[in-house]
Amino acid sequence: MTDPNAQDTSVTRESGAVPAPAAPKPAAPAPGTPRPGTEHAPKPHPAASHVHAAATPAVPASDPSLFGRVDEDGTAWVVTSEGERCIGSWQAGDAAEGLAHFGRRFDDLATEVAILESRLASRSGDAKKTRAAAEALAESLPTAAVIGDLDGLAARLATIVADSEKAATAAKHEKEHQRAENTARKEALAAEAEKIGAESTQWKSAGDRLREILDEWKTIRGVDRKVDDALWRRYSKAREAFNRRRGAHFAELDRERAAAKGRKEELVARAEALQDSTDWGGTSAAFRDLLTEWKAAGRAPREADDQLWKRFKGAQDVFFAARNAASAERDAEFEDNARAKEALLASTAIDPAGDIDVARAQLRELQDKWEQIGKVPRERMHDLEARLRVIEKQVREAAESEWRRTDPEALARAAQFRERVRQFEEQAAKATAAGRARDAEKALAQAQQWREWADAAEGAVGER
Repeated sequence: MTDPNAQDTSVTRESGAVPAPAAPKPAAPAPGTPRPGTEHAPKPHPAASHVHAAATPAVPASDPSLFGRVDEDGTAWVVTSEGERCIGSWQAGDAAEGLAHFGRRFDDLATEVAILESRLASRSGDAKKTRAAAEALAESLPTAAVIGDLDGLAARLATIVADSEKAATAAKHEKEHQRAENTARKEALAAEAEKIGAESTQWKSAGDRLREILDEWKTIRGVDRKVDDALWRRYSKAREAFNRRRGAHFAELDRERAAAKGRKEELVARAEALQDSTDWGGTSAAFRDLLTEWKAAGRAPREADDQLWKRFKGAQDVFFAARNAASAERDAEFEDNARAKEALLASTAIDPAGDIDVARAQLRELQDKWEQIGKVPRERMHDLEARLRVIEKQVREAAESEWRRTDPEALARAAQFRERVRQFEEQAAKATAAGRARDAEKALAQAQQWREWADAAEGAVGER
């Protein structure tokens, strides 16, 4: 792009007044005014130059013949609403080439204006800088060595200036609104961090959240410096408080785990000392107690805890494997015992109805052999014991019946009752002889009562 304000080396300097054209022309410039063709157009605002380096709108070429001319002698003119103005002299070719040259310089200027319009429309830059660039371009138009619609450019620049003021106001409000939102967001993050720092015991998730807050914090811009510093101090203090509490927690946890390691090492030693025991019942109970203590001891450091548990479990396995092997051997022995007791019951023939002493001797022999055989499986015990109890009951009942039949005390009581019967009968006879009929009847009644008792006693002894 050609700078419209740069010196054009194709325009020669004139040493005198501009020659009179064939058509009426304005008067010669006043003394001290730069000579046509020798002046520089004003440089565009630096912001405008910066913008069109980034994005240059496509501007169609203008028709300079509609807004000026170049005379045959090279004098160049532009027409504006204020009249015709001489802008310089063209000596590097014919008039048509000169007109095209000054038209291109106008197009360059128009491109600068289009860039400012584009930037304002897209809000891609500072509205204040856009306004300053537009004002600088507007000030350069009255002396610009270009041929084109300068009035149109002036109007566009005026619009840019006006719209820039509105955009600046809107940008200011937007910036304030954004600052308020960003401040509120950081206040919320600081408050959340303070809550975490003061209360949370979810060390992993809370620590992750504090890092997320920090990452988000770094992306929030535009907060007032003093406010931002104060909020940052709140966040930093909350994070330090959380780190202190977390550090204290894990330090205490380390102490607890070290103590748990010591307790579990002691439990492992006790378990290993019991692993070869053959006191199956007592040692099984001891291992249950050790396991209860193990669970209550807490967790040791992970690697040590795993190794200690492996040793503890190994000692348990040694003991219970030996106990299970012994149980399997015992169960086989118990099955043999059950078969032996079944055979014993089948081979025993005791007749309680016969000689009771023989029956008793046979029962004692059966019981002795029963005890010598030993234990049987638990599920067989009830049936076998019930069958033995039947035989024992039969012998016992037969013995009791025999005892009742031959019981000396019972026989003596029956004899005493018969003696009382005799005594009362004698009393009745004496009373009758003495003429005491009433006493006789009473004595006979008592004798009858004692006779019934004697009969009952004798009947009990005789029952089998």
